[in-house]
Amino acid sequence: MLALLMAQAVDAQTLLKVRPQPSVNRTTFDVPLEKYVAAVLAGEASVLRSDEALKAMAVAARTFGVYGRGRHAQEGYDLCGTTHCQRVDLAGVTPRMEAAAAATAGELLWSAGKPAFAVYSRDCGGVTEDVSTVWPELSATYLRRQSDPYCVRGGSAAWQWRAKAADLLAALSASQLRAPRAIEQVTISGRTETGRARELTLMGGGERVRISATTFRFAVGRALGWERLPSDRYEVAGLEFAGTGSGHGVGLCQEGADEMGSEGRRYREILAFYYPGTELGRTGRGIAWTRLGGEIVTLFTTHPDRDGALLGQAERQLRELTERTNLTAPRGIEIRLYPDVETFRNATGEPGWVAAHTVGVHIDLQTAGALRHELLHVLVESHAIAGLPVWFREGLVGYLEDPGAARPSARAPADADLRQTADADGARRAYAEAAGAVAGLVRRYGEKAVAGWLGSGLPRDVR
Repeated sequence: MLALLMAQAVDAQTLLKVRPQPSVNRTTFDVPLEKYVAAVLAGEASVLRSDEALKAMAVAARTFGVYGRGRHAQEGYDLCGTTHCQRVDLAGVTPRMEAAAAATAGELLWSAGKPAFAVYSRDCGGVTEDVSTVWPELSATYLRRQSDPYCVRGGSAAWQWRAKAADLLAALSASQLRAPRAIEQVTISGRTETGRARELTLMGGGERVRISATTFRFAVGRALGWERLPSDRYEVAGLEFAGTGSGHGVGLCQEGADEMGSEGRRYREILAFYYPGTELGRTGRGIAWTRLGGEIVTLFTTHPDRDGALLGQAERQLRELTERTNLTAPRGIEIRLYPDVETFRNATGEPGWVAAHTVGVHIDLQTAGALRHELLHVLVESHAIAGLPVWFREGLVGYLEDPGAARPSARAPADADLRQTADADGARRAYAEAAGAVAGLVRRYGEKAVAGWLGSGLPRDVR
């Protein structure tokens, strides 16, 4: 194993630093991931009737939380407890919400090996919005516009609001937005492909000011209450707004998800409908691999033009190692070279400082620099009889990789020290000790005899 980047894994023991009310006080809590999910359900999804819809929301909330982890890192915490991130209600958690979190524990939505941008809204009004309309910098293919018959059948609510000019001016001023000195009329000057307002024109006193409809809605919501202008799906006459839906409309529609659940759809089906193209699981999914086949090795990569040379390198090294060790290479060796440390960590569950992960003839590489070490693992493990201690197998790999670097020693580390992944420095010491123990055996018995123990087992005096 090689020391690289210390990336944090995400699991049930993960603690998120959450500041529930940043505008009120600076109190920050360390919240376990699944407790955070239940608290988000209390804050964002307490109205859901269907248990399956609640489970779908638990997955979406968990995925969004992991995706956005560190969003407030500059302020010293991960996520706020408001709608800027996800609304958290730690005091409002019920046993039903805890059960929904527990039933889906650890499950995330994945896209290209990374947590998906799993946003959601209360009521899409019958058609979900394209993500790029609300977040122009994003182009997630799993968040495209689509009709939502479930939301319609669930009874998407119509709403009306007669605004007062003075209230609008005060709201825009509070958000430091430009407006006419007197607002007499609001018109929709541009719509999205789903029919939502994209751009508004504010008119009054001979002035015209154009403003993003979403920016306008956020200003109104913050100052006057989110129930005034619940969505951008409306018509407007003068200062009277009439529309349907609630929220931005991107991703999962809670109204539609609730209807799907009431019709007997399971939470996996709900997630597949609202996030098409993502994959549900506890480790990274959805990586677009390209297969490059060689004579004895197959390479899977996401960047074939960049990584293609690794295939020839692997086959040359494997031939060299088999000649040196007299260990024949097994058939079907597969190497997967991940595009970055995050994708490797998500897919394998290894911490970021681990450079590779090998099981049988399958090698997962975070970096091409670990190739020789992992090929030796394949050779050693394919010839090792059952019962050989971990320290001997790992030590033999370490010794064969670089005989001159291993300091002969009579002490072997405990197998538990080699298996653990919580302490990077401790793991490095244990692997160095294992290689040193094998180097000591080679000094005493010779390399050929020591290598032969793979198939015969350790002699009694060595055990």
